Amino acid sequence: MSSLKSYQGGCHCGAIQFQISCEPITQGCQCNCSICRRKGATMSAQYFDEHFSLIQGQESLQCYQFGDHAVNHYFCKHCGIYPFHEVSDVPGRYRVNLGCIERVSLERLQIKTIDGASF
Repeated sequence: MSSLKSYQGGCHCGAIQFQISCEPITQGCQCNCSICRRKGATMSAQYFDEHFSLIQGQESLQCYQFGDHAVNHYFCKHCGIYPFHEVSDVPGRYRVNLGCIERVSLERLQIKTIDGASF
């Protein structure tokens, strides 16, 4: 019997909708690099293609890269919300913004800090 749960997520305006299938979400992470610190997002564990599905909104996604271009930071071109990112040198490896997931209370999560400023 699988313990995977299905979670729905999306941007603020609804143009971008995605789904992840994973163990129940009890943890998140925050990175202290310059972009993540400014976004203030609480991120998920890493998910691969088989657990992440973009349901709608491919045409509404815009990508931002900085520095070494190691990460494709996606945001909605309509409302500006950052729903997820993908590692550019390993396509199909994602982290989602847990603030964009329905039924997840950020206040109840155990949050780990990633020292991205030192990468």
